Order: sequence, then C-alpha cells, then structure tokens
Amino acid sequence: MILVFIEHSNRRIDDTSLEALTVGRQLADKMNVPLHGALVGSAADEIVARAGEFGVTVLYAAELAQPDTYAPAAYAVCLVELLDNSKPQAVIAAGTERGNEIMAHVAARANLPLAANCTDVQPGADLIVTRLRWGGSLLEEAKLTGTSKLLTIAPNSVPLATVEPTRVTVQSFAPQLSERDYRARVTARVETAAGKVSLASARVVVGGGRGVGSAEGFRELEELADLLGGAVGGSRVVTGLGWRPHHDQIGQTGTRIAPELYISCGISGAIQHMVGAKAAKHILAINTDADAPIMSKADYVVIGDLHQVVPAIIAEIKARRG
Repeated sequence: MILVFIEHSNRRIDDTSLEALTVGRQLADKMNVPLHGALVGSAADEIVARAGEFGVTVLYAAELAQPDTYAPAAYAVCLVELLDNSKPQAVIAAGTERGNEIMAHVAARANLPLAANCTDVQPGADLIVTRLRWGGSLLEEAKLTGTSKLLTIAPNSVPLATVEPTRVTVQSFAPQLSERDYRARVTARVETAAGKVSLASARVVVGGGRGVGSAEGFRELEELADLLGGAVGGSRVVTGLGWRPHHDQIGQTGTRIAPELYISCGISGAIQHMVGAKAAKHILAINTDADAPIMSKADYVVIGDLHQVVPAIIAEIKARRG
C-alpha cells in the first residue's frame, strides 16, 4: 500500500497534495498495490470525492483533541501510528514547509530515511527517486531504502492526473498524544487581505526587483496585476529593503510560483530567484540591462525602463477592453 498525507483547508485538498496523490497513484499502479490517504481533521464530502478522483480507496482521518491547532509532532504521531499498523511501502507528502516538517518528524520517530523535494519516483526493491538539490540547479538520482520509504514531492513539479473515480472508505482514528506533542504549535494566524490572489496559485504573476526603485514604484505593478487577475511578488532584494513583505518574495527561500505568465520587472534574475520561477510557463522580462541573466531565460524580452513599459502595457489593456 502507498500512503499519501493530504493537506487541506476550507474543505478543499491543497493543489500540492494533489500532486503528491498523482505521484502516489502512479507509483501504486506500477507496484500493483492500493493507494490510501491520510489527513488530520474531519474528512469533508468534498475532500473524499476529490481523493477518489486520484484513486484513493481508503482515507484515514485523525481525530485530535485540538483539531484546529497545527503541531508538527502531533501530526507526525498520526502518520507513525498508521505506518506501524499498516506497513505501507511508501509514505508520500507534498514538499511544502508543512509537509517537509511533518515528514522530518516522522523520519526521526520511525528511524527511517527521508528523500525531500522529489520530482520523479520509480519502483523497485529500493525506490529510485529524482530530487532537487542545490536550490533546484541540480537533479540528483538516488536510491531510497527502508521498510517504508518516506518522500516529499517538490511543489509545481508534477502535472495533475486524475483517474476513474474510486469508492473511498473513510476510517477515523484517535492517536495517542501527549502534551509534549503540542510543545511546538501555531498559536495565531494573520489572514491576508480578502480576495487577494495567492502568489503560489496565481495564473499571472508580476514581479519587481531593485529596478522598481521604491515601495511606491510597485503601485504600477499592482495595477497591472489587478488588470490581469494576478498577484504581485518581488525579489529577495526588494523584501530585504522592506519594499514588500517577506511572503511576497519569489525564490529559493521564498515562494515558488508556477503561473501561465510571469512578468519580471527590473529583476536581474539571480539563480536563487530563478529557482522560484522555473515552473512558470512563460516569462516576459522587462529590464534596462540587456545582459541581465533573466533575459536569456525569458520567452519575451523588453529592453527599456519598466516605469515607461508597464504604464504602456496598462494603457493598451484598458484601450482593448474599452
């Protein structure tokens, strides 16, 4: 059996977990074993139905005394209990901050190796995994051993693939937890502005770098993003200068994006930034420096001042829309 840990919110499975389910289904088919899922909290009907679209036959729902509190050790206990009871050939999670954190706890508790940020998995006595190394600039092929193989899937690295919907059986269980399992936990959340498009899921992203010049300079980029129904991000330099909050950073140590179109404005394109944007389907780069690294990686290039180019694009969009 292959077990996939499912992250969810608002009665919906996160897209990154759908990628993990895609890999899990493909691996289960190759190994001729069933695919099971696991989550913390109640299994809403929408979640159960969506899991069935990816071939899940059994969905384990862990009932916690503090269901709304994220505590990585507590979540890991849930998975370790399933691991001990059902002995899955592999346990897969999304390579998100939460997924990697939980799986690291599982690996430590179960004394098993963990391969993080994988992009491909092939079956065998030892799983053959391809994973991102050196911030995504290197692909490593490695063997993953262990009685149960633990791995996470790099976000935005696998196209989703549904199957003929299966009938899903939900099995609830209450793991044995102690206060120690809640020593590290989320105590509060700050919600983003209502209606704002998520940078990680936006179909269009407008990114700004040092060339924007100031925090006020992002107003043009925000207007362009609003017209295109997209989100605004920035380089590490921009967040370091305080022009944008850290959660708007695109890059190796920020958010990894996968839009249909990434409009880069005044960004040189250092490797750490390009790691975060490598999943973009198309890149339009606007820069006064024709030799900036991002120019060689972009599908479309405009050599010019972004403060002239972006307003011109905005004006053209408005004109075409009447």
